[in-house]
Amino acid sequence: MAGHGPVCVAHSGGPGMDAGYLRSAELERHFTMVYLEPIGTGASGRLADPAGYVLDAYVRHFAALVDHLAEPEVHVLGHSHGGFVALRYALENPDRISGLILYDTSPVTGPDFRAAAMAGVAAYPDRYPDVPEAAAIPAAFQEAESATDDEGFSAGLRATIPVYFADYWARRAEFAPFVNDLRVWSEPAGAEDPAPFDMRPRLAEIIAPTVVIAGAQDFIGGQPWAGMLHSGIPGSHLVVLPDSGHFGHIEQPDEFLQAVLLTR
Repeated sequence: MAGHGPVCVAHSGGPGMDAGYLRSAELERHFTMVYLEPIGTGASGRLADPAGYVLDAYVRHFAALVDHLAEPEVHVLGHSHGGFVALRYALENPDRISGLILYDTSPVTGPDFRAAAMAGVAAYPDRYPDVPEAAAIPAAFQEAESATDDEGFSAGLRATIPVYFADYWARRAEFAPFVNDLRVWSEPAGAEDPAPFDMRPRLAEIIAPTVVIAGAQDFIGGQPWAGMLHSGIPGSHLVVLPDSGHFGHIEQPDEFLQAVLLTR
């Protein structure tokens, strides 16, 4: 826990990413931030069966943490895959949510979701024709997906990280500490959830103050999916960060904070 103010429980993405990348000094000035380490990562326990890293398990562990905090209500922030967890938790526990932040995420996954992300990766070199390193990103992304151990997944993410930012090359020195600290755990990262994920029919049930945040240049959780969330959740706010990709809390921290504060 870090910071001051109402409790906000944050769930990282991946799945399998270290929770530390979500740390936000800006948020900690306004919230008591609880950065959950998802099951299978960090100091959290490991499942005996690697096939058990499915959404139901993440939601169950998230609920257990909120219960442990003994707060009548909490803000909930979910980034990327963590947004799936946050959305499910909010639907199943509407009386425990004082504010919901759905950040670079989607109400649905499946073939169209993946195809759109892969198209974004494939098109990346064309965005930076004068940057030789950009041409290697699609192949690096494919190689990263074949990793089988913690170091392989972590190295793969770091090798492909430029595609996750709006303009990595202009700010690479600024982003270097963030990138160097990224870590991914292989078992949750490599697990496949056989259950389909499509919360669109239930979005109207969300009653908590909600903000949907998306980076304008996010290839994986960007505006089309954010628009679905916003149009489906009554009274929600949609904030598109124009100079961000998948990590708006790092790329545009002040604007990200102002978006989150819409739930206060």
